[in-house]
Amino acid sequence: MAETKPTATVKSTTSVQPRKSGNSISWIAPLACIILGYILWRYVIGADANFTQPDKAGGFWPDHQGPKGNISRMYEGGIIVPILIGCMLIVITFCIERFLTVTRATGKGNIAEFIRKVQFNLANKDVDKAIAECDRQKGSVGNVMKAGLRKYKEMIANTELDTDQKVLNIQKEVEEATALELPMLEKNLVFLSTIASVATLLGLLGTVVGMIKSFSALGESGGGEAAQKLSQGISEALYNTALGIGTSAIAIIMYNVFTTRIDGITYGIDESGFTLTQSFAANYK
Repeated sequence: MAETKPTATVKSTTSVQPRKSGNSISWIAPLACIILGYILWRYVIGADANFTQPDKAGGFWPDHQGPKGNISRMYEGGIIVPILIGCMLIVITFCIERFLTVTRATGKGNIAEFIRKVQFNLANKDVDKAIAECDRQKGSVGNVMKAGLRKYKEMIANTELDTDQKVLNIQKEVEEATALELPMLEKNLVFLSTIASVATLLGLLGTVVGMIKSFSALGESGGGEAAQKLSQGISEALYNTALGIGTSAIAIIMYNVFTTRIDGITYGIDESGFTLTQSFAANYK
């Protein structure tokens, strides 16, 4: 009876290393933005000079009367206004942070053109030039492709595994590199998606609170003064709605912009993995 030889195996090693990057901005920025929102509301919009009857001893929430302009009238929208201003600042902060991150992840040049160059070099069996293209690309697609190419080069020299096993090793390397890149791209987008929903609700809450105060004042007075207080209260309450809807709209638009760009990078990563496995299978049978 013929002896069956065990299938040769090698210990799988990977060149992919986890990124050591903190995310302190995820808790520092929201807290700082809410505090800054209050400061802007209390000391800039609610400055004594912006009112004909300022409450100089008001403390945390002065009862100023007689706003001199539309901006100072926003102050009378209530304590929800600084929270909404903080939400707007959070959206701006994470839009800038995501823009810088996604731009860096996109790398230099067109992704499709980069993949074509790598395919050309692999067709000519010049792996080193393909790796050099990855160094020039300097993006997430280039990082994943470079990790796969290193394993690709290692598998060329390997004489113990068959082609299918080599392709699987390359594919695994690409998957590990992808698993490290994608979280970095999607990180902090949750703030935009959350504020897109919450800001509108906060705006409506501020409006409802303002309307309650307005109708309460209406019940305590009468005649033309009551109508004046009602119209003034409604105007002040609607500032909350405007801030909430405006903040939500910006968050939704930017969230969609970033997810679209991330989808393009993700597609490039998927295509790069497919390119490596198909090239190896075709050139090193």
